[in-house]
Amino acid sequence: MKKLIKITLFILVAIAIVFFGFVPQYIDKSMNKVALKGDFSKNSYYDSIPFIADLHCDALLWDRNFFKKHDYGHVDLPRMIEGNMAFQVFTIVSKTPRGINIEKNDDHTDQVALLSFAQLRNPADWFSVKTRALHQCEDLHNFAKNSDGKFRVITNKKELQQYISDRQKSHAFTAGMLGIEGAHCLENDLNNLDEFSKAGVRYIGLTHFFDNDWAGSAHGMKKGGLTEKGKQLIKKMTDLHITIDLAHASQKTISDVLKYHNGPVLVSHTGIKGVCDNNRNLSDEQLIEIGKHNGLVGIGLWETAVCGTDAAATAKSIRYVADKIGVDKVGLGSDFDGAIGTHFDVTGLPLIVTALEKEGFTKSDIEKIMGGNIRDFFLRNLPD
Repeated sequence: MKKLIKITLFILVAIAIVFFGFVPQYIDKSMNKVALKGDFSKNSYYDSIPFIADLHCDALLWDRNFFKKHDYGHVDLPRMIEGNMAFQVFTIVSKTPRGINIEKNDDHTDQVALLSFAQLRNPADWFSVKTRALHQCEDLHNFAKNSDGKFRVITNKKELQQYISDRQKSHAFTAGMLGIEGAHCLENDLNNLDEFSKAGVRYIGLTHFFDNDWAGSAHGMKKGGLTEKGKQLIKKMTDLHITIDLAHASQKTISDVLKYHNGPVLVSHTGIKGVCDNNRNLSDEQLIEIGKHNGLVGIGLWETAVCGTDAAATAKSIRYVADKIGVDKVGLGSDFDGAIGTHFDVTGLPLIVTALEKEGFTKSDIEKIMGGNIRDFFLRNLPD
């Protein structure tokens, strides 16, 4: 009997080692694939682009060493610096349903809870979407504290202005900002918005892959619009200088926000129906209204967004947006590390520049698209 118990314990320990030691990394590697690896030939002026920026990256979801260069996934500090990335918005994913798809999902399952358990995160993260979201905010601030000055977190206009000034002297450091993918992490309490504001969150996507108490999702069961609580939420977000992100929002939610909200909006990672027609992407009418709101549209790198995964597919959608609402209202919204496969990681952004040149954009246009528009948008809209 004792021998059987020892054998059983040995097997359980072995299973635990395999599960906790290898499964999270395996999931990360299998879901965030990169097709092209190695050095990318850079355009002659790529490294001189003053501010390269991206609106959407989910790297905080994964238990990956931020300070080490990896051969999988899309973003870490060494690759950001190598790729001349000046500013990356790190977005918080707090809950995704099993069988996730772009058509129809409910909120009954929680894959991020299982991932949090497998990653041996704080037990509170296993049960509370708010807690796991706040811990991801904390992680980014800790990255900055432990980066030896190579990484900063931007939370206000003054910090961004200082960072822009400092980076004109050297590109040997980079910066990030916090966004949220899905207001469900407020746990149906408007007062929780204050905590996320204090944690440095500067944009919030009202919905992710399912409907919530605030609004309908493009991928939800009912796909409704803003609820009465949702209208209160966008008013308080405006008061706190937290930008509304319309990515993943239902058609009705987008219409409601553009009706009830007079300020700027952004769409952090998306595609355009006029190039790639599906439930996930924006119509021409929505583009035009977003333009009227002095908004910003981030074009993605993945198949559903642009009907391709190479730089040319992304550049084609960028050209479409620029032609519809102006070259000053479009930028990159990669969705790096968002459980997607891409042709390249953050070091491959020179390929985007080459593709934009082929689309006929000027050097000045390219500097705007590659990050100048994102920089200027947040200079206008971050709190003082």
